[in-house]
Amino acid sequence: MAESHFAIVLGTRPEMIKLSPVLRACDRRGVSYTLIHTGQHYSDELDSVFFERLGLPEPDYHLDVGSGRHGEQTGEMLAGIEDVVLTEDVDVVLVQGDTNSVLAGAIATSKLDAELGHVEAGLRSFDRDMPEEINRVITDHVGDYLFAPTEESASLLRDEGIDESRIHVTGNTIVDAVQAHRNIAAEESSILDRHNLTSGEFILMTAHRAENVDERDRLADLFAGIGRVARELDYPVIYPIHPRTRERLEEFEVTAPDTVRLINPLDFLDFLRLEDTAAIIVTDSGGVQEEACILGTPCVTIRESTERPETVAAGANTVVGTNPDDILAGVREMLSTDGDWENPFGDGTAAEQILDIMVGTDG
Repeated sequence: MAESHFAIVLGTRPEMIKLSPVLRACDRRGVSYTLIHTGQHYSDELDSVFFERLGLPEPDYHLDVGSGRHGEQTGEMLAGIEDVVLTEDVDVVLVQGDTNSVLAGAIATSKLDAELGHVEAGLRSFDRDMPEEINRVITDHVGDYLFAPTEESASLLRDEGIDESRIHVTGNTIVDAVQAHRNIAAEESSILDRHNLTSGEFILMTAHRAENVDERDRLADLFAGIGRVARELDYPVIYPIHPRTRERLEEFEVTAPDTVRLINPLDFLDFLRLEDTAAIIVTDSGGVQEEACILGTPCVTIRESTERPETVAAGANTVVGTNPDDILAGVREMLSTDGDWENPFGDGTAAEQILDIMVGTDG
């Protein structure tokens, strides 16, 4: 497959971050690819900042889909990706994760004469109420190259009857990305100074999942819980708030506690610096659970389940739901850890392993 032409599909910031090592590996090795940005993340200004700070090439195609209902958004992306794959005579389409961009890329590719690679395959929360769970299951079952981050993920794929020949354990490309950018963030980011934060003396919060922020009672519980944590620790909470969550706060008339600082979304280097220096992270993000684990920062997950059980098994994370008492108890539990757990997501060579499998070591 040394002469194959790839299409690499991304649409949200986590995909940009986790595919950045693959894009760099392609450039180093002279692998031909077309970069498709679906535009699922609707802040063009922030997207351009992400590409610039990560040193990524400009997309060859930008579908400008934006936000919308799941079916509307996915359908528009599906048609756009299909057009590009046919126009560019693509042999292999590569997607990452569990977004609607991933689902659209998977369905489009499965109907065409092209193969599909799925980075971060085999993750399961076993919660079919999560749209992301549906996306990742479908993508794995139509994929030709399933790049599982851990042996546990690979085992889950086998349990679903997927042929062993399609499954490859590579580690997770987020380790590649964190290792490449951690020191750069420490040198270049001024986020701590800008917000008058002291390393090890603040709480980092993120919440964006629909099951949390689109339900008033759960959203109110989240802020009640994080407010109690901030009072007990006497630490400020820094929350780079998703635009949709800000809208829901206004719509539901939920007021964030005075101890919670709501700031605009951040680029990767600034956010990585906050993750690296926080006393603890409270999140509903799967990617943040991984990054906290890699960085040695204790994590409390405000969901009912996680598709990153390796973080819990390593001792880096606990899953508590959204009850304020449980959030506080989870923080107390995780602050008693020493951060000296073993990273279960690989050694930082996932991108090279993926290309070795897809194009050969001499590609």
